[in-house]
This record gives sequence, C-alpha cells and structure tokens, in this order.
Amino acid sequence: MSSVPHATAPSHTSSPETTASDNSHNAPVSGGPRPGEPGSVAPVGRLTPGVVGPSLPVPAGIERPEYVGQKTANEGQASDVYDAEGIAKIRAAGRIAAQAMQETAQHIAPGVTTAQLDRVAHEFLISHGAYPSCLGYREFPKSICTSINEVICHGIPDDTVLEDGDIINLDITAYLDGHHGDHNMTFLVGTVDEESRLLVERTHEAMMRGIRAVKPGREINVIGRSIESYAKRFGYGVVRDFIGHGVGLEFHSGLVIPHYDAAPAHNTLMVPGMVFTIEPMITLGTIQWDQWEDGWTVVTRDRKRTAQFEHTLVVTDDGADILTLP
Repeated sequence: MSSVPHATAPSHTSSPETTASDNSHNAPVSGGPRPGEPGSVAPVGRLTPGVVGPSLPVPAGIERPEYVGQKTANEGQASDVYDAEGIAKIRAAGRIAAQAMQETAQHIAPGVTTAQLDRVAHEFLISHGAYPSCLGYREFPKSICTSINEVICHGIPDDTVLEDGDIINLDITAYLDGHHGDHNMTFLVGTVDEESRLLVERTHEAMMRGIRAVKPGREINVIGRSIESYAKRFGYGVVRDFIGHGVGLEFHSGLVIPHYDAAPAHNTLMVPGMVFTIEPMITLGTIQWDQWEDGWTVVTRDRKRTAQFEHTLVVTDDGADILTLP
C-alpha cells in the first residue's frame, strides 16, 4: 500500500469500431485497430463505486498490528535500518505476500469481482498464519487493494466485475511475527490493447530501474530520478503525491521514497540494512487525481489508465535485495 506524503478494454465487438455497453466501466474506443492489435489504444475509464461487503474475519490466534480497531496508526517511531533478524522476519512476511499474489492472480479473469479476489488473498494469508495488513489500517475495510484501469491506488474490493481488456493492480501486504512485507503487481485481464500492455510492461521496468539505482551512500532521490527519466521517454506521467515508504515493524514509517526526481530534497543517504518499498505509479496522461467519497480510492483526473508495481527491499553492501519474492 502506497503512502501519502501529507495527510485495468471494454467488452469488444467484432466490428472495427469498439463500443462499450451502457453498464461497462470503460468508455467506447472509436476507430483504429481492434484491442490486442498493434497500435490499439486504451479506453478512457468511467468506473463508479461498487457495493462493498463486510470485512472478512481473521482467526483470533493470528497476531494483529497495533492499528487494528483504531482510527489511525502509531507510525514513524521505528528505525528504518534492521539487523539480520529483522530482515529475515520482513522477508518471511514478504514471501507470504508474494505467494498470496501468485495464488490470487490465478483467479483474475473477465467476470470475476474484485471482492472475490480479496477473498482468495485473505484466505491464503490467514491459512499461512499471516494477518492482511490492509484490513483495518486507518479503517480500510478489506484485506487487499484492487485498483482497476484509472485507479492509481487504494481501490477497495467490491462487486465490480472485471471486463475483458481491463488492467488491475493487486496490492497485498502480509503481517507476520510483528513485521510487514508489502508487494503489488499489475495484471492484464483477457485481451488488452497495446497501449495498456506497454504501460504495464514499462511500469515494471521503471520499478526495476529504481531498484537497480539503490546503493549504500547514494541519496534516496536517485531512485526517483532513475524512474522518471525512463518514464519520460514514453511521455508517461509519474505520480508524485503517493510514494514508497519505509516498512517493517511499521506498515508505513516516516521514510519517504519519491518516484520522481526530487533533488535536492529527500537526500537521506541509503545505508546497509535500510528497508523500504519502491512502487512507482505511472500514467498515460495527467498525474492529477481525484479521490472518491470512500476516502481511499484515487483515480486519474483525466480517467486515463495507470499502472503500478511494488517490492519491499533491503539495502545491501553493494545494492539491493528484494524481500517480496515467492
């Protein structure tokens, strides 16, 4: 789950002109190649909030983070630098989050609701003795975030049905043995237009370039410089208001990881043992955003598509070690 520094095509017809049904959450795409073909473009989104069901239960024997049942979270107190034991615990939580991601991704298909995906991830996490970190974080009502198409981040799972041609981001964090492991990925749903497919592919590469920029002695801001310089090649927007963050004992520590070139600000030096997320949100258009009345769901103001990937990592003596691998 990204931190805030302050406070996934429509149903296709066989004709060259693609239309969307009245109840589709994508606007029609007029003219040009059909989705899936070279040069095909992403539809503009028109998502609306669905019906959010009850939160899923967690067995009493599973350890809960301190914020569960509270309106806020007690964060910004822990160090961002961990010893070998702490890193091992974050890696264990991150591994379960990544395995939950693999399991949940197998259920992504047209006709599936985001609430169904939430249930799959929830049941996987609790069956492995982990608490779903999103559940109850600042009163978030579900176990994972599901962000479709124009949703930048923090989408709440509900009865929204995935359509052929969507892209969807799953943000899954596991809390185990007092530590969080935070991970997200964007997936294609069915046959996806080339513009969206390339956005997803390049957003993953942007994250990996940010990870490769990590080295002890470098300033935090080199991460965002690497990400933004790559994204700008394609005319993409790089979201600024939602960021990477320190993670481990706390879901979100006070450490800020911008995904754009923030120099000379955010010049904290990376040191071995420092743990944080890199999770760029890349858009096809504007980086300006609106937030739904649910207080969580953030969408691009122009309703163009956006993708995101995230790993939790630790700074090593010569680079970075990813902690959210299955």
